[in-house]
Amino acid sequence: MAKRDPQQSLVFRKHGGPRAGAGRPRKQGRASERHEAREKFAARYPVHVTSRTVKALGNLRQAHAYHALRWAMYCVIGRHDFRIIHVSIQHDHVHLVVEADGAIALAKGMQAFLISAAQRLNRALGAHAGEKRRGTVFPDRYHARVLRSPTQTRNALAYVLNNWRKHRADRGHPTRKIDPFSSGINFAGWRERRDSPMLYEPPAGFLRLSTSLPQTWLLQVGWAKAGEISAFTMPASA
Repeated sequence: MAKRDPQQSLVFRKHGGPRAGAGRPRKQGRASERHEAREKFAARYPVHVTSRTVKALGNLRQAHAYHALRWAMYCVIGRHDFRIIHVSIQHDHVHLVVEADGAIALAKGMQAFLISAAQRLNRALGAHAGEKRRGTVFPDRYHARVLRSPTQTRNALAYVLNNWRKHRADRGHPTRKIDPFSSGINFAGWRERRDSPMLYEPPAGFLRLSTSLPQTWLLQVGWAKAGEISAFTMPASA
């Protein structure tokens, strides 16, 4: 009778686990937004959204980045479930005040905007630097804060539209009332425009950003019940 060879045990290569260096590589730095379930909200509540960019992208408050983000806004201008009402472009982050039909609409609308913005910013930076750029633009999840009261909404509007004063970007422009890297010229609620039906005009080299008209009560009139907003107010934390 033929002798059988002993059965060979199979050795499975393990990926991950407790061994040193296993698993997905960690990102450099600290994430600004934890991966938790997004808060659910009704369509009547606007949302203050903040999204940060990578350091390699440089200062967003330059013409090439401004126009890249301006064009990116067109990809959502026709949506009925998601609307960008106001925007503020700062050195390394973008503030938005948006309306959405709910958490899913917010996620899809922001995804569309951020993908378009990333593609256009990479293209614009590459053209500006004279070399093609690829890679991450928005390294972390965006931060979203639901605005449920007139006070919260009023403070968010003041914070977003006057954010340049918080970062001292208004220095060197003593006669400029509104941040040109924002949609402040589209805001009809400035205290300084209380008795005027006219909006502010964009300064030379800038265009009116394509924001949507608000549909929620809080952004139409509700915010004003918490007080006026001056173009010269230093914003507190929203």
